[in-house]
Amino acid sequence: MSYQVTVTNVLARPTAVVPATTTWQEFPALWRELMDEVWACLHAGGINRGCRNIMLYWDDVPHVEVGVELLVPCPLTGRVVASALPAGQVAMTVHRGPYSELAAAHRAVLDWCATQGKRKTGTRWEVYGPHNDDPAKVWTEVYYLLK
Repeated sequence: MSYQVTVTNVLARPTAVVPATTTWQEFPALWRELMDEVWACLHAGGINRGCRNIMLYWDDVPHVEVGVELLVPCPLTGRVVASALPAGQVAMTVHRGPYSELAAAHRAVLDWCATQGKRKTGTRWEVYGPHNDDPAKVWTEVYYLLK
């Protein structure tokens, strides 16, 4: 797949997340548990749809936040806390296709930044489109915060 990388300024977007410190080896087994916890909290607060899933990676440890964009206020309980996707200048692209190929979108942004001399902060995130059983109809936005 060919990726178009663009630079844009984004505003902070409120989120409801479970923050965690993990390892890259453990993260694939952990993220679903964290996402399920967020959605259970939202369901209890009367929100059943309309919030896009997000995964925010603050660094390479990784310190992560797994959750959703929160478009309306909702009481948050347990480990679910209010946070926000960062504001600032970003390099971003859109991945269309299965999640198993999402790493290619990250590589495209990283390569583009290197070619263009853009410096990254280390913070990056993914915003997921609506679930679809057809992988060809799945899309994910990939953002890298720039210095």
